[in-house]
Amino acid sequence: MIHTGDMRKRKATFAAEYQRMGPMAQKVLLLLLAGVSLSLAMSRKRRMRVFKEARKEWLEINRVSLYRTIRKLYISRLVHMTENKDGSTTVVLSEKGKNKALTYNLEALRIVPMKRWDGKWRMVAFDIPEGRKKARDALARVLKNAGFYKLQKSIFIHPFECKDEIDFVIEFFNVRPYVRTILVSSLDNEIHLRKIFRLRDLLK
Repeated sequence: MIHTGDMRKRKATFAAEYQRMGPMAQKVLLLLLAGVSLSLAMSRKRRMRVFKEARKEWLEINRVSLYRTIRKLYISRLVHMTENKDGSTTVVLSEKGKNKALTYNLEALRIVPMKRWDGKWRMVAFDIPEGRKKARDALARVLKNAGFYKLQKSIFIHPFECKDEIDFVIEFFNVRPYVRTILVSSLDNEIHLRKIFRLRDLLK
């Protein structure tokens, strides 16, 4: 006989297991977010045909791992599965899955280097209230991971064009009233910053 307490523990463990999303799940969510559709056949006889028709991005993923990952994502309600008339199933992101994918997208955000630096600095300064501490800390972490240099406590700087990326981050965390972006033509510690970003070759 299974006691109610044991059953709750099992359910909690099961839920926790499916909430931990590894690299495979992240890749699947990001591909779906990018609009790379996926159609699966639940019947083994039809799976081969579906994979032959699949796009390159899906073919690069191990089939067994993909099916297992899709099942986990479905149980976690990160994807919806719609049955088609031909017996296949189309996998699409749920709203919860979109938010999760956007989070992974943020963590992977990087600023693309300019072929030739224009000599200007992109500065991001923010003063986010204590009540929004989680958003403040997350914003700082994303900027740091994206390659920004922390100039002061709430001021980050980067030499390359990044307006679209910064707008995306600001909107995602809903902190636009508290964030300012500044284009700077010179800094008193510019020589030090040029060394950090290895800009010598981009000035020629």
